[in-house]
Amino acid sequence: MISSLTQAERGAAMLITLAGMVAGLTMAAAGQGDPMGAHGWIVLIFFALFFGLLARAAHGTDEPEDRSLAYYDDPTKVGILIALAWAVIAMGMGVWVAAQLAWPDLRFDAAWSGFGRLRPVHTSGVIFGFGGNALIATSFHIMQRTSRARMPGQVAPWFVLFGFNLFCIIAASGYLMGVTQSKEYAEPEWYADIWLVVVWVVYFTLYIRTLARRNEPHIYVANWYYLAFILVVAVLHIVNNLAMPASWTGAKSYSAFSGVQDAMTQWWYGHNAVAFFLTSGFLGMLYYFLPKRAERPIYSYRLSILSFWGITFFYIWAGSHHLHYTALPHWVQTLGMTFSVMLLVPSWASAGNALMTLNGAWHKVRDDATLRFMMVAAVFYGLSTFEGSFMAIRPVNGLSHYTDWTVGHVHAGAMGWVALITFGSIYALVPGLWRRETMYSWKAVEWHFWLALAGTVVYVFAMWNSGIIQGLMWRTYGESGTLRYSFTDSLVAMHPYYVARAFGGLLFVTGAVIGAWNVVMTIRHVPRQVPARDHPTSSETMEPALPVAE
Repeated sequence: MISSLTQAERGAAMLITLAGMVAGLTMAAAGQGDPMGAHGWIVLIFFALFFGLLARAAHGTDEPEDRSLAYYDDPTKVGILIALAWAVIAMGMGVWVAAQLAWPDLRFDAAWSGFGRLRPVHTSGVIFGFGGNALIATSFHIMQRTSRARMPGQVAPWFVLFGFNLFCIIAASGYLMGVTQSKEYAEPEWYADIWLVVVWVVYFTLYIRTLARRNEPHIYVANWYYLAFILVVAVLHIVNNLAMPASWTGAKSYSAFSGVQDAMTQWWYGHNAVAFFLTSGFLGMLYYFLPKRAERPIYSYRLSILSFWGITFFYIWAGSHHLHYTALPHWVQTLGMTFSVMLLVPSWASAGNALMTLNGAWHKVRDDATLRFMMVAAVFYGLSTFEGSFMAIRPVNGLSHYTDWTVGHVHAGAMGWVALITFGSIYALVPGLWRRETMYSWKAVEWHFWLALAGTVVYVFAMWNSGIIQGLMWRTYGESGTLRYSFTDSLVAMHPYYVARAFGGLLFVTGAVIGAWNVVMTIRHVPRQVPARDHPTSSETMEPALPVAE
């Protein structure tokens, strides 16, 4: 990692880490007695660690190997391993908080172990820690291969990867200390938000610079989806997190918006975080890895482009369906509902495009668990997008909102779509990336697939039943016109479903542990193979322009 840097690159990296150490020391000194001070020490230690590693190898070379002869894959490798680590930790945390709902005594006599603090550790850890690292790692790989161009420089990719993980660490540790903005998927406080903007601008610049120096005239569709993910998430993050710190020496701020405007801004952000973080980026994964694994052309390239623009346009308007029956103006609620229903068209276009790509390759789906991960992910993508459009309809929302049905819907997308396409992409990528002959254990891949599928089905069906029963109990009236069931009655009725939910989550995280173990064993023990021709200047790269059907 460090040995391949030139002397100028090491100098630039040391300056960055030195600036980070100064920032951390300043935060620690200014925030004494406040969680900001604790975060300052985390930042200081984080950058000091990298400064020490760079200092130990201070003398680089000004004549490195010819970088035009190879892609730069080290950040991708590290990003995949970090993503798997976050998967095990954050999904394990999810099982713990799910078990707390079934057995509330499963906590320590400490504030940090309560559901309210552990739950955002789980959600942020899965979405940003696991999903974010997987997106960054795979985007580095895909943009180089589809452009036949190496990333410019070697400092920026590491800055993006490690800078993003510093944000994740600050976020997770802050939740345990009680630091939160109380905004869904946007809980970190102001200084963490500012840092993420810096990292994200570098990420966007790196992506654009790589595409600008491409040797392939065509920009493959996966890059469209990744760029939408990077660009729109930046806009969403900046606007939703506009705030004024209560003090420059404390971890507390106040939103620039208030009342219903704050709610509308939050759910404009929240639903489009689903759209462009949990959908667009992972569609980039799907459109690259599925046709390559199936060795089939995309069924319709034009349909993939139409789907891209449909998703990009329709999703932006859909966030207000989270605020049905609130003080938000009725016409805004109706607008959100309408665009949510319209979203079904481009969403199913992508799901159908992926499944039709497998025509002529279904025998591979039967025999190849990696391809099966991707196929089932496409199915769950179609199911969860249909369900989302259905739940956005106002009368349906009157039953489903504030119930576990929403939790089941979210996890059908998160477990069935996001996690499965990610694991499938990792299994497709790891052997070639580390130049291994095969995965360490294909039987373990099979076990992972069935555990993940079983865990998802158990979890989602439990929450569907739980949510519908909740909604019906909360709106059942007796002959006297009063509610027949108390809220406590509904909690008692939910208990068996919460037990099933925890069990489903346990199956899923067991599969994730098996997957992480299998990847590590592949790297450590599987024999190396002779590398295929895989470099930017080759006319026969390992991954030429992907086969495309019009």
